Amino acid sequence: MGDQLARGEEYEKQAEKKLTSWGLFGSSSKYESAADLFEKAANSFKHAKAWDKAGSTYLKLANCHLKLESKHEAAQSYVEAAHAYKKTTTKEAISCLQEAVNLFCDIGRFSMAARYYKEIAELYESEQNIEQAIDYYEKAADLFQTEEVSTSANQCKQKVAQFAAQIEQYQKSIDIYEEIARQSLTNNLLKYGVKGHLLNAGICQLCKGDVVAITNALERYQEMDPTFSGTREYRLLSDIASSIDEEDVTKFTDVVKEFDSMTPLDSWKTTLLLRVKEKLKAKELEEDDLT
Repeated sequence: MGDQLARGEEYEKQAEKKLTSWGLFGSSSKYESAADLFEKAANSFKHAKAWDKAGSTYLKLANCHLKLESKHEAAQSYVEAAHAYKKTTTKEAISCLQEAVNLFCDIGRFSMAARYYKEIAELYESEQNIEQAIDYYEKAADLFQTEEVSTSANQCKQKVAQFAAQIEQYQKSIDIYEEIARQSLTNNLLKYGVKGHLLNAGICQLCKGDVVAITNALERYQEMDPTFSGTREYRLLSDIASSIDEEDVTKFTDVVKEFDSMTPLDSWKTTLLLRVKEKLKAKELEEDDLT
Protein backbone atom coordinates (compact mmCIF):
# COMPACT_ATOMS: atom_id res chain seq x y z
CA MET A 1 0.00 0.00 0.00
CA GLY A 2 2.71 2.45 1.06
CA ASP A 3 4.76 1.61 -2.05
CA GLN A 4 1.78 2.34 -4.29
CA LEU A 5 1.09 5.64 -2.53
CA ALA A 6 4.73 6.73 -2.90
CA ARG A 7 4.73 5.65 -6.55
CA GLY A 8 1.54 7.62 -7.18
CA GLU A 9 3.01 10.74 -5.60
CA GLU A 10 6.16 10.39 -7.70
CA TYR A 11 4.15 10.03 -10.94
CA GLU A 12 2.03 13.04 -9.93
CA LYS A 13 5.16 15.13 -9.26
CA GLN A 14 6.58 14.20 -12.68
CA ALA A 15 3.28 15.09 -14.35
CA GLU A 16 3.16 18.51 -12.66
CA LYS A 17 6.75 19.09 -13.77
CA LYS A 18 5.79 18.27 -17.39
CA LEU A 19 2.99 20.84 -17.27
CA THR A 20 5.34 23.63 -16.16
CA SER A 21 8.05 22.70 -18.67
CA TRP A 22 8.55 24.49 -21.96
CA GLY A 23 7.95 22.02 -24.80
CA LEU A 24 10.02 22.09 -27.98
CA PHE A 25 7.15 20.47 -29.87
CA GLY A 26 4.39 22.79 -28.63
CA SER A 27 2.02 22.44 -25.70
CA SER A 28 0.14 19.34 -26.91
CA SER A 29 3.10 17.02 -26.30
CA LYS A 30 3.50 18.20 -22.70
CA TYR A 31 -0.22 17.61 -22.03
CA GLU A 32 0.03 14.14 -23.58
CA SER A 33 3.04 13.29 -21.43
CA ALA A 34 1.40 14.73 -18.31
CA ALA A 35 -1.83 12.82 -19.03
CA ASP A 36 0.09 9.56 -19.25
CA LEU A 37 1.77 10.25 -15.89
CA PHE A 38 -1.44 11.44 -14.18
CA GLU A 39 -3.14 8.21 -15.28
CA LYS A 40 -0.32 6.13 -13.78
CA ALA A 41 -0.50 8.22 -10.59
CA ALA A 42 -4.29 7.80 -10.31
CA ASN A 43 -4.01 4.04 -10.81
CA SER A 44 -1.37 3.84 -8.07
CA PHE A 45 -3.56 5.86 -5.70
CA LYS A 46 -6.48 3.54 -6.47
CA HIS A 47 -4.28 0.55 -5.73
CA ALA A 48 -3.34 2.17 -2.40
CA LYS A 49 -7.05 2.86 -1.73
CA ALA A 50 -6.21 6.57 -1.40
CA TRP A 51 -9.56 7.46 -2.93
CA ASP A 52 -9.48 11.26 -2.53
CA LYS A 53 -5.99 11.38 -4.06
CA ALA A 54 -7.16 9.17 -6.91
CA GLY A 55 -10.21 11.39 -7.48
CA SER A 56 -8.24 14.65 -7.55
CA THR A 57 -5.63 13.10 -9.88
CA TYR A 58 -8.32 11.92 -12.32
CA LEU A 59 -9.59 15.52 -12.36
CA LYS A 60 -6.08 16.68 -13.39
CA LEU A 61 -6.11 13.97 -16.06
CA ALA A 62 -9.51 15.20 -17.30
CA ASN A 63 -8.08 18.72 -17.54
CA CYS A 64 -5.18 17.48 -19.71
CA HIS A 65 -7.64 15.74 -22.05
CA LEU A 66 -9.69 18.94 -22.29
CA LYS A 67 -6.53 20.89 -23.25
CA LEU A 68 -5.99 18.27 -25.96
CA GLU A 69 -9.67 18.62 -26.99
CA SER A 70 -10.29 14.94 -26.30
CA LYS A 71 -13.77 15.30 -24.80
CA HIS A 72 -14.54 11.59 -24.70
CA GLU A 73 -11.35 10.83 -22.75
CA ALA A 74 -12.01 13.80 -20.46
CA ALA A 75 -15.54 12.52 -19.76
CA GLN A 76 -14.19 9.06 -18.94
CA SER A 77 -11.66 10.64 -16.56
CA TYR A 78 -14.47 12.50 -14.78
CA VAL A 79 -16.31 9.17 -14.43
CA GLU A 80 -13.17 7.57 -12.95
CA ALA A 81 -12.84 10.52 -10.56
CA ALA A 82 -16.47 10.08 -9.54
CA HIS A 83 -16.01 6.38 -8.86
CA ALA A 84 -13.01 7.14 -6.63
CA TYR A 85 -14.86 9.91 -4.78
CA LYS A 86 -17.89 7.64 -4.31
CA LYS A 87 -15.87 5.86 -1.62
CA THR A 88 -15.53 9.03 0.45
CA THR A 89 -17.80 11.88 -0.61
CA THR A 90 -21.04 11.62 -2.54
CA LYS A 91 -21.15 15.37 -3.27
CA GLU A 92 -17.83 15.28 -5.18
CA ALA A 93 -18.86 12.10 -7.01
CA ILE A 94 -22.08 13.75 -8.21
CA SER A 95 -20.20 16.88 -9.32
CA CYS A 96 -17.76 14.77 -11.41
CA LEU A 97 -20.55 12.70 -12.98
CA GLN A 98 -22.36 15.92 -13.93
CA GLU A 99 -19.21 17.12 -15.73
CA ALA A 100 -19.01 13.77 -17.53
CA VAL A 101 -22.67 14.00 -18.58
CA ASN A 102 -22.16 17.52 -20.00
CA LEU A 103 -19.25 16.30 -22.12
CA PHE A 104 -21.05 13.17 -23.31
CA CYS A 105 -24.01 15.35 -24.37
CA ASP A 106 -21.61 17.71 -26.20
CA ILE A 107 -20.30 14.85 -28.33
CA GLY A 108 -23.70 13.23 -28.86
CA ARG A 109 -23.12 10.19 -26.65
CA PHE A 110 -26.62 10.39 -25.16
CA SER A 111 -26.89 6.79 -23.96
CA MET A 112 -23.65 7.28 -21.96
CA ALA A 113 -25.04 10.55 -20.58
CA ALA A 114 -28.26 8.75 -19.62
CA ARG A 115 -26.30 6.01 -17.88
CA TYR A 116 -24.49 8.55 -15.69
CA TYR A 117 -27.62 10.60 -15.02
CA LYS A 118 -29.04 7.32 -13.66
CA GLU A 119 -25.93 6.88 -11.52
CA ILE A 120 -26.37 10.42 -10.11
CA ALA A 121 -30.00 9.55 -9.33
CA GLU A 122 -28.87 6.40 -7.50
CA LEU A 123 -26.41 8.45 -5.43
CA TYR A 124 -29.13 10.90 -4.44
CA GLU A 125 -31.37 7.91 -3.63
CA SER A 126 -28.67 6.49 -1.34
CA GLU A 127 -28.58 9.87 0.43
CA GLN A 128 -32.38 9.80 0.81
CA ASN A 129 -32.64 12.98 -1.29
CA ILE A 130 -35.87 11.92 -2.99
CA GLU A 131 -36.61 15.16 -4.91
CA GLN A 132 -33.18 15.19 -6.56
CA ALA A 133 -33.36 11.44 -7.23
CA ILE A 134 -36.68 12.00 -9.05
CA ASP A 135 -35.16 14.86 -11.07
CA TYR A 136 -32.19 12.79 -12.28
CA TYR A 137 -34.16 9.61 -12.93
CA GLU A 138 -36.42 11.77 -15.14
CA LYS A 139 -33.40 13.18 -16.99
CA ALA A 140 -32.02 9.66 -17.49
CA ALA A 141 -35.41 8.39 -18.73
CA ASP A 142 -35.66 11.24 -21.27
CA LEU A 143 -32.22 10.52 -22.71
CA PHE A 144 -32.76 6.74 -22.77
CA GLN A 145 -36.04 7.43 -24.59
CA THR A 146 -34.20 9.67 -27.11
CA GLU A 147 -31.85 6.76 -27.81
CA GLU A 148 -34.80 4.31 -27.92
CA VAL A 149 -33.43 2.28 -25.01
CA SER A 150 -36.98 1.60 -23.81
CA THR A 151 -36.20 -0.94 -21.07
CA SER A 152 -33.79 1.41 -19.28
CA ALA A 153 -36.15 4.36 -19.83
CA ASN A 154 -39.00 2.43 -18.20
CA GLN A 155 -36.81 1.33 -15.27
CA CYS A 156 -36.03 4.99 -14.57
CA LYS A 157 -39.66 6.03 -15.00
CA GLN A 158 -40.73 3.37 -12.51
CA LYS A 159 -38.26 4.80 -10.01
CA VAL A 160 -39.81 8.25 -10.55
CA ALA A 161 -43.29 6.81 -10.02
CA GLN A 162 -42.20 4.96 -6.88
CA PHE A 163 -40.64 8.05 -5.29
CA ALA A 164 -43.38 10.42 -6.43
CA ALA A 165 -45.93 8.27 -4.58
CA GLN A 166 -43.71 8.28 -1.48
CA ILE A 167 -43.91 12.08 -1.37
CA GLU A 168 -47.65 11.97 -2.15
CA GLN A 169 -47.43 13.08 -5.78
CA TYR A 170 -49.95 10.37 -6.63
CA GLN A 171 -51.17 11.69 -9.99
CA LYS A 172 -47.61 11.77 -11.32
CA SER A 173 -47.19 8.10 -10.34
CA ILE A 174 -50.54 7.13 -11.85
CA ASP A 175 -49.68 8.76 -15.19
CA ILE A 176 -46.34 6.93 -15.37
CA TYR A 177 -47.67 3.47 -14.41
CA GLU A 178 -50.58 3.80 -16.85
CA GLU A 179 -48.23 4.89 -19.65
CA ILE A 180 -45.88 1.93 -19.03
CA ALA A 181 -48.86 -0.47 -18.91
CA ARG A 182 -50.10 0.85 -22.28
CA GLN A 183 -46.64 0.46 -23.84
CA SER A 184 -46.23 -3.04 -22.39
CA LEU A 185 -49.49 -4.25 -23.95
CA THR A 186 -47.93 -3.93 -27.41
CA ASN A 187 -44.90 -6.04 -26.47
CA ASN A 188 -45.31 -9.81 -26.03
CA LEU A 189 -42.34 -9.99 -23.64
CA LEU A 190 -43.70 -7.23 -21.40
CA LYS A 191 -47.41 -8.12 -21.45
CA TYR A 192 -47.13 -10.24 -18.31
CA GLY A 193 -46.14 -7.14 -16.31
CA VAL A 194 -49.21 -5.08 -17.22
CA LYS A 195 -51.33 -6.23 -14.25
CA GLY A 196 -48.51 -5.18 -11.89
CA HIS A 197 -48.30 -1.68 -13.39
CA LEU A 198 -52.09 -1.30 -13.24
CA LEU A 199 -52.08 -2.50 -9.62
CA ASN A 200 -49.48 0.16 -8.74
CA ALA A 201 -51.50 2.84 -10.54
CA GLY A 202 -54.65 1.62 -8.75
CA ILE A 203 -53.01 1.75 -5.31
CA CYS A 204 -52.01 5.37 -6.03
CA GLN A 205 -55.64 6.05 -7.02
CA LEU A 206 -56.73 4.59 -3.67
CA CYS A 207 -54.32 6.92 -1.87
CA LYS A 208 -56.11 9.89 -3.41
CA GLY A 209 -59.23 8.63 -1.64
CA ASP A 210 -61.79 9.44 -4.37
CA VAL A 211 -64.00 6.35 -4.78
CA VAL A 212 -65.58 7.66 -8.01
CA ALA A 213 -62.12 8.21 -9.53
CA ILE A 214 -61.07 4.69 -8.46
CA THR A 215 -64.18 3.14 -10.06
CA ASN A 216 -63.58 5.11 -13.28
CA ALA A 217 -59.93 4.06 -13.30
CA LEU A 218 -60.86 0.38 -12.95
CA GLU A 219 -63.23 0.71 -15.91
CA ARG A 220 -60.45 2.31 -17.95
CA TYR A 221 -58.02 -0.44 -17.00
CA GLN A 222 -60.50 -3.08 -18.16
CA GLU A 223 -60.84 -1.28 -21.50
CA MET A 224 -57.07 -1.02 -21.76
CA ASP A 225 -56.56 -4.72 -20.96
CA PRO A 226 -59.72 -6.88 -21.12
CA THR A 227 -57.90 -9.68 -19.22
CA PHE A 228 -57.30 -7.43 -16.20
CA SER A 229 -60.78 -7.92 -14.70
CA GLY A 230 -60.02 -11.64 -14.27
CA THR A 231 -56.92 -11.04 -12.15
CA ARG A 232 -56.42 -11.06 -8.39
CA GLU A 233 -54.91 -7.57 -8.74
CA TYR A 234 -58.18 -6.22 -10.15
CA ARG A 235 -60.18 -7.96 -7.43
CA LEU A 236 -57.94 -6.48 -4.72
CA LEU A 237 -58.43 -2.93 -6.03
CA SER A 238 -62.16 -3.43 -6.52
CA ASP A 239 -62.67 -4.92 -3.02
CA ILE A 240 -60.62 -2.15 -1.38
CA ALA A 241 -62.69 0.45 -3.26
CA SER A 242 -65.83 -1.22 -1.84
CA SER A 243 -64.42 -1.21 1.69
CA ILE A 244 -63.65 2.52 1.37
CA ASP A 245 -67.14 3.20 0.02
CA GLU A 246 -68.64 1.22 2.93
CA GLU A 247 -66.12 2.74 5.39
CA ASP A 248 -65.35 -0.78 6.60
CA VAL A 249 -61.83 -1.10 8.06
CA THR A 250 -62.25 -4.80 8.91
CA LYS A 251 -63.19 -5.65 5.32
CA PHE A 252 -60.20 -3.62 4.07
CA THR A 253 -57.83 -5.53 6.41
CA ASP A 254 -59.24 -8.95 5.40
CA VAL A 255 -59.00 -8.18 1.69
CA VAL A 256 -55.37 -7.05 1.94
CA LYS A 257 -54.41 -9.96 4.22
CA GLU A 258 -55.90 -12.51 1.81
CA PHE A 259 -54.04 -11.05 -1.18
CA ASP A 260 -50.78 -10.83 0.78
CA SER A 261 -51.01 -14.49 1.84
CA MET A 262 -50.87 -15.56 -1.83
CA THR A 263 -48.82 -12.74 -3.36
CA PRO A 264 -46.67 -11.04 -0.69
CA LEU A 265 -46.88 -7.26 -0.93
CA ASP A 266 -43.59 -5.37 -1.15
CA SER A 267 -42.76 -2.56 1.29
CA TRP A 268 -43.79 0.19 -1.17
CA LYS A 269 -47.31 -1.25 -1.63
CA THR A 270 -47.60 -1.97 2.10
CA THR A 271 -46.66 1.62 2.98
CA LEU A 272 -49.23 3.09 0.59
CA LEU A 273 -51.97 0.68 1.65
CA LEU A 274 -51.31 1.60 5.30
CA ARG A 275 -51.90 5.25 4.33
CA VAL A 276 -55.23 4.25 2.79
CA LYS A 277 -56.13 2.27 5.94
CA GLU A 278 -55.24 5.20 8.24
CA LYS A 279 -57.51 7.52 6.23
CA LEU A 280 -60.29 4.94 6.40
CA LYS A 281 -59.83 4.53 10.17
CA ALA A 282 -59.97 8.30 10.65
CA LYS A 283 -63.19 8.43 8.64
CA GLU A 284 -64.70 5.61 10.70
CA LEU A 285 -63.82 7.42 13.95
CA GLU A 286 -65.34 10.60 12.58
CA GLU A 287 -68.58 8.75 11.84
CA ASP A 288 -68.58 7.22 15.36
CA ASP A 289 -68.13 10.68 16.90
CA LEU A 290 -71.10 11.98 14.95
CA THR A 291 -73.42 9.20 16.09
